[in-house]
Amino acid sequence: MRRSSKIVVVSQHYAPDSSTTAIFMTSIAEHLALDFPVTVFSGWNGSAAAASEGPGRPRIVEIRNWMPAKAALVKRATAELLFSMRVFIVLLMRLRPGDVVLTVTAPFMLPYSVAAAAWLRRARSVLILHDLFPDVLVMSGLMRPRSMAAMAIHGANALMYRALSAVIVIGRDTTRLLRRYKAVTPEKICFIPNWATLPVGLRPVEPDNRFRRLCKRRFVVGLSGNLGFTHDPLVVFEAARMLREADDIGFLLSGWGTGFERLRALQAGARLPNVTLMDRVGETDLAEFLASADLWIIPYRNNAAGVSVPSRFYNLLAIGRPVAIVSEASAEAAVAIREHDIGWVVPPGDPAELAAAIRSAASPGVARAKGERAVAVAGQYSFEQAMTSYRNLVHRLLKNPA
Repeated sequence: MRRSSKIVVVSQHYAPDSSTTAIFMTSIAEHLALDFPVTVFSGWNGSAAAASEGPGRPRIVEIRNWMPAKAALVKRATAELLFSMRVFIVLLMRLRPGDVVLTVTAPFMLPYSVAAAAWLRRARSVLILHDLFPDVLVMSGLMRPRSMAAMAIHGANALMYRALSAVIVIGRDTTRLLRRYKAVTPEKICFIPNWATLPVGLRPVEPDNRFRRLCKRRFVVGLSGNLGFTHDPLVVFEAARMLREADDIGFLLSGWGTGFERLRALQAGARLPNVTLMDRVGETDLAEFLASADLWIIPYRNNAAGVSVPSRFYNLLAIGRPVAIVSEASAEAAVAIREHDIGWVVPPGDPAELAAAIRSAASPGVARAKGERAVAVAGQYSFEQAMTSYRNLVHRLLKNPA
């Protein structure tokens, strides 16, 4: 191993940001810093000031960044392009042969900049694949599959995957889609699933839970997190509409994103008595909030398998709740649900089937039994196991520089 070699982590989101990407990338950087010298290039304002310094801690370097609201698509695209260009220039200046640089798939242009800079500097590059482009844009209806833009992204991907030293997938269903690229050999693909950020342990359903009290029903169905272009809020709302006469079943919906704004609009028009909408719940209240429901829904559009993996899935298992996922049966979370009997898999765009799954879950003892199994399964997705895999991968790349 070269003494001068270091680990570089590049992420637009980093602590103290509380987004899912920031939580995972911060955890990876801090854990790798226990064994290797780690430098983080962060695009989050205040990350360097908030970080503690000293041995065994990553060194944080902020890269100037501008983050408009997600709804301002043109401004946001411009800002992300500028950030990716700045990252490319900084890496050209800072990387040395034999270094290992890790990054993630957001923003869209970032992995191309990282892979190109690492290739030019004879460093090793690793991409943590949270979203697969252009597939995620196609499935969300933002891009046609055979459009010029989609073909251009596929071409850029072919070059990027050739330059990358490793691709980390967080779902096994992504492997089939990656193998379309000749440069993605089995040796390049590493399956390292995400982990629960909450302590694993069965949380009992407490009637006096402050979030549960908002719903005022015997059986509470929850929805939480970002509802982006890959999600289908309509299937949840229509299932709630079908169950509006079921006096014992209520829906507690919290989140953000374009999909959640659509839920607000739908509820403003229909005013379903069994639907309660909430603002986003912060990390400090997350465990109590997730414990408030008997069943949780993760609603995807069609063709989500291999394109997007729900990180929230692991926290739901950790607190001991079953999951009804709306997706293809081949999706990573759907496979785990069927393998361990910890929930329901509902075909995309089928609110009647989702309503039937909810009725089944509301039968006495059914949801609790599946939730108890979910806690046992959560141990398979531990932070310790994930970090061991990251360490082993980094150690292998450092021992075999490009």
